[in-house]
Amino acid sequence: MRPNGLLGRRGSRLLLGALFLGLPAASARADAAFGPEPPPTATVAPAAGQPEAVPDRRTLGKLPLNLVRGTVGVFHLDSLKVAVVGGGAAGIASIWDDDVRSSLANPDSSFGKTLETAGGWPTSVLVVGLFTAGELGHQTRLRAMGYDMVDASIVNLGYTSLLKVAVGRERPDGSNNASFPSGHASNAFTLATVAELHYGWAVGVPAYAVAATIGASRIVRDKHYLSDVVAGATLGVIVGRAVVRVNGRPPGNAARTAVLRVSPVIGVDERGVQLALSF
Repeated sequence: MRPNGLLGRRGSRLLLGALFLGLPAASARADAAFGPEPPPTATVAPAAGQPEAVPDRRTLGKLPLNLVRGTVGVFHLDSLKVAVVGGGAAGIASIWDDDVRSSLANPDSSFGKTLETAGGWPTSVLVVGLFTAGELGHQTRLRAMGYDMVDASIVNLGYTSLLKVAVGRERPDGSNNASFPSGHASNAFTLATVAELHYGWAVGVPAYAVAATIGASRIVRDKHYLSDVVAGATLGVIVGRAVVRVNGRPPGNAARTAVLRVSPVIGVDERGVQLALSF
């Protein structure tokens, strides 16, 4: 390992914490219009004079279509805002990749091994359990959050895998070329973002704290550089926001249709055709 650089051990840790905390803050500053809408339900009859309830789009049968919508939904102005901040943070973090590695890397640490396991299959079981609990207990919000977590995790896996192949960065320990971005960090921040958007910062703060801890554990395990983890966290925030946004939009408002109206114009001294385009 290389000796500590400009920041030293303490400075590297402070930078790590500052970058992790900055990502959720950037997410929170995005336009409120892109936040989640209350999960629609079709089981409650509307009151007299009220509009008919919108069918629930969060169903297992619609999951394949929702996966496509979530994948495409990443390309949005809201994602661009987070990508600019997170991408810039990852670029800056790369300057101190070696310093942070020399300060934190300890592959035999029980902390790193425990978080590596916790961020794998136990997390998947937890997510499926949340959706199932919400479904069986008729808890609409919990069910919607669990559904979005499943949806977002799959979308995130696709993007993370694609980036790993495209970039091909060697891991710090030299085990393979799948270092960038960190999959554990991207998935952890995806789930934390979904939780925050459904339940607010009372749940979001501890969720982001757990996600940051999982990300840090990957550096401790010498599996990722700091910039890998920051990039993964950025991707997770983008995917989580995109999936909740598209799943929370009522199907009837998913897309506006352009309508062209053609009508004749007949007057005393004029003849013609009037065209009207509405959206």
